[in-house]
Amino acid sequence: MTISRRGFGLLVTGMTVLNLSALADDKVPAVVFAMGGKFDKSFNQGVYDGAERFRKETGIPYREFEIKNPTQREQAIRKMARRGSDPVLGVGFAQAPAITKVAKEFPNTRFAIIDMVVDLPNVQSIVFKEHEGSFLVGVLAAAASKSGKVGFVGGMDIPLIRKFACGYEQGARHANPDVVVYANMSGTTPAAWNDPTKGAELAKSQFDRGADVVFAAAGSTGIGVLQAAKDNGKYAIGVDSNQNYLHPGTMLTSMLKRVDVAAYNTFKSATEGRWRAGIQVLGLAEGGVGWALDEHNRALVTAAMEKQVERAKADIIAGRIKVHDYMADNTCRR
Repeated sequence: MTISRRGFGLLVTGMTVLNLSALADDKVPAVVFAMGGKFDKSFNQGVYDGAERFRKETGIPYREFEIKNPTQREQAIRKMARRGSDPVLGVGFAQAPAITKVAKEFPNTRFAIIDMVVDLPNVQSIVFKEHEGSFLVGVLAAAASKSGKVGFVGGMDIPLIRKFACGYEQGARHANPDVVVYANMSGTTPAAWNDPTKGAELAKSQFDRGADVVFAAAGSTGIGVLQAAKDNGKYAIGVDSNQNYLHPGTMLTSMLKRVDVAAYNTFKSATEGRWRAGIQVLGLAEGGVGWALDEHNRALVTAAMEKQVERAKADIIAGRIKVHDYMADNTCRR
């Protein structure tokens, strides 16, 4: 069963819960989702899928909370800790201040955070080499493009999303040094993650300038990008979760960021006594990022294109290709 908290009241979803009061103080895991909702078909949903896999395999329930505004982050994390949840997983870089504060208040509770580092003895920080996965889909975008112009639509304009954009551009230029890359961000506030209409508008403007492939790294805003590609007969690239199924025929691929694995491993290792504080960095070599090839996009990716992407992947893992990390110095070296 999944025990869900919304508005700090009790909302039970998915299954009938018996003897709820007996579970109230059990040490079950908890997850506090980022803004955008757990069913954003992207980042949050990946975490949800990992938590659900844990629940189905172990029979252990978990608590959850979906953030609707920034003021809820600290309240939600503290409430989970007070109820005895362990570990408490915060989803997204924006939860770092709340995790930092609450983890100090509850030194015997284990916490984890995805996409940011919190250096405390009871916190596990999980970060990804998004630039490596983005490089691969950049290679594929340039290989598939007929116009020699590709695009990128990001969510909130922050270094993490520019890290995606930079890796994507490097990959595209690796495949075609003359490629033109357009890039737009959908905003500068958290609302940028949840505006599909804005995503569609930005994608359409890039299509109007000649782009025929656009990569969306924008949370729920990206859903508008994917729809715009379908409506305009262009290609889109999804992000985080495998989004290929959303629009078969126009979804070229998805850049996989295995937050599902991160969530699953966090909960599973805690129940098995293997949980450790510290920093985990997941890239291509660790299976933390990648690209999606399945029945929904198989017809769009030729054998030559697949070989080109897989060669780039092998070269990155072997160190023959160095993908610059935008967050290392806030520049995009091409």
